Amino acid sequence: MEHLFSAVEPYIREYGAVAIFVILFLESLGALLPGESALIFAGVLASRGELSLSAVLFNAWVGAVLGDNVGYLIGRTFGRAVILKHGSRIGLTPERFNRVEAVFARYGPATVAGARFVNILRQLNGIAAGTTGMDWRRFLLFNALGGALWVAVWGAGAFYFGTHISGIAAYIPRWGHVGIRVLPLVLAAIGAIVLLVSLWRSRKQQGSPH
Repeated sequence: MEHLFSAVEPYIREYGAVAIFVILFLESLGALLPGESALIFAGVLASRGELSLSAVLFNAWVGAVLGDNVGYLIGRTFGRAVILKHGSRIGLTPERFNRVEAVFARYGPATVAGARFVNILRQLNGIAAGTTGMDWRRFLLFNALGGALWVAVWGAGAFYFGTHISGIAAYIPRWGHVGIRVLPLVLAAIGAIVLLVSLWRSRKQQGSPH
């Protein structure tokens, strides 16, 4: 993955938010690209004033959601047989796809919402949802929510830490190596909690009598 990031880093510096859009769009179609690392890197560049934060976040969100929806269309139109036949060209092995489909079949919309925080699920989110026949409107809603949360956690999060790096650095000796490794997990957990509460409220409102 490091060599992939090294390959896309010059494009991020050269083309900025447009490069983020393309990277996340292609990653959402199953391509083995470092979308998460690219988003964090762009957030750090934005904290230095080299990129516009709003442009980075918007392009990241649109690229991720649009890519997932194109993937959904591919999965719904061609089906798993065709995808598995040609998927090896982009690293989509039958084993990877079978695991992802099993998760989608069991957890449905919750998987779509949280897929961006999990490797492999992030790349095959839309394609798997399409092949399993999930309703497109439900997929679009939960995919857009999950994509927005993911972009906020890693894009805006990287921007925040980039602008407060001097203050954060003062606490690093207190945290130690374990704390530094756990911090991203804590951020993701907080984001997941926010998303689950939002989904619970949405379902509660839908189930309430009018």
